[in-house]
Amino acid sequence: MRKILYDIEHVTSHDYVGFVSVSHLLMHLTPRNDERQRVLSHGILVDPAPSVAETHQDYFGNTAHFLTVDHDHSHLRITSRSRVAVGPAFVPDPSETPPWETVRARCRSDHSGRSLEAHEFTYASPLVPISSEFADYAKPSFEKERPVLDSVMDLTRRINSEFKFDLTATTVSTPVSEVIRHRRGVCPDFAHFQTACLRALGIPARYVSGYLETEPPPGQAKLRGVDASHAWISFFCPGMGWIDVDPTNNCFASMRHIRIGWGRDYSDICPIRGVLVGGRDQRMHVSVDVMSSGTLEES
Repeated sequence: MRKILYDIEHVTSHDYVGFVSVSHLLMHLTPRNDERQRVLSHGILVDPAPSVAETHQDYFGNTAHFLTVDHDHSHLRITSRSRVAVGPAFVPDPSETPPWETVRARCRSDHSGRSLEAHEFTYASPLVPISSEFADYAKPSFEKERPVLDSVMDLTRRINSEFKFDLTATTVSTPVSEVIRHRRGVCPDFAHFQTACLRALGIPARYVSGYLETEPPPGQAKLRGVDASHAWISFFCPGMGWIDVDPTNNCFASMRHIRIGWGRDYSDICPIRGVLVGGRDQRMHVSVDVMSSGTLEES
């Protein structure tokens, strides 16, 4: 199998007004190892150096890092570097997937194996409520006996065409009910909204966090620092597993999508979150580079 090699650098800088005496941070910055992608190397550099640094697997199997800086500091810089080999995703023919009603029924009744894991992604989560307004939006795509993949991709297309990508329209605290009202936002908003639509119909859906290799305009060189974290969704089809779709770009997750991890919503897989003691204000800057660096052949 041919896989594309990516070198990823994710730098987050915090500059504080006044000194911070203690920083506690929880980070999800390590790409996942799974059947589609393999992490060849990964490291995190923190300046100033932390007094506590621990690594564990969270509830969803994502790699999480916890660190503490417990001496006065006026800045904090976190640099994550990864090399990842990414292969093609499994995408079935839509006509070979079962009707969406069958998926809903099986996920409600079969609480064994992978279906049990998927079942918990049919419930509301902190940032994704269950509401009839999301089901009502989704229903035109979910006609009676329509194959589930065909339905999901039609919903993906509609979100992509009816919602405007707008960096200024939302923040991380904007509720998904406001996203549907104004039909504007960024990739986490669209991922939350599509997740809400699918869960409202009883179809398991989870939020996926990662990176997307971007391409410069024709004839222009790629600039450093212009990439960003990305988000898309994954839904469960019994007998076939999880299938990733990207509502921001109206596509299946491809060899350009690099997965950090997944959870119920952004709150489970936020790249960096923390608690600070001290400091009156802060400025944050994030720079991401995703660069393809060749291919890897694996048996």
